[in-house]
Amino acid sequence: MATSREKSSEERGRTGGGTSKRGFASMDVARQREIASQGGKAAHEKGTAHEFDSEEAREAGRKGGKAAHEKGTAHEFDSEEAREAGRKGGKAAHEKGTAHEFDSAEAREAGKKGGEARGKGSSSEQQAKAASQSRKKH
Repeated sequence: MATSREKSSEERGRTGGGTSKRGFASMDVARQREIASQGGKAAHEKGTAHEFDSEEAREAGRKGGKAAHEKGTAHEFDSEEAREAGRKGGKAAHEKGTAHEFDSAEAREAGKKGGEARGKGSSSEQQAKAASQSRKKH
């Protein structure tokens, strides 16, 4: 009988490509995530965890989203889900104190772009509303 070193590539293919059926890689995804989560928590407690800056986080998210789209596993948001996600993100940013505060010119420009994106020009009503909201903040 041939030893594992003597097995042909055909034999290795039938036995799982020579990969082990033990260890982390053989675990189901939920168990892998659980273990990884524990490791992340421990690293944060020790102070050795990597802290992403905003550019690194953006790049990681872009890569993850691209991979999910290529695999066909990305979630496609409908307009209501997108609004709700944006609302939650804005609320969290305000609670953390990291939300961007628009000045009146920025608010006007954002309102104009929003109106154009919906197939309408920026109405004077939209401009007045944006200016009013901006004045409340300042």
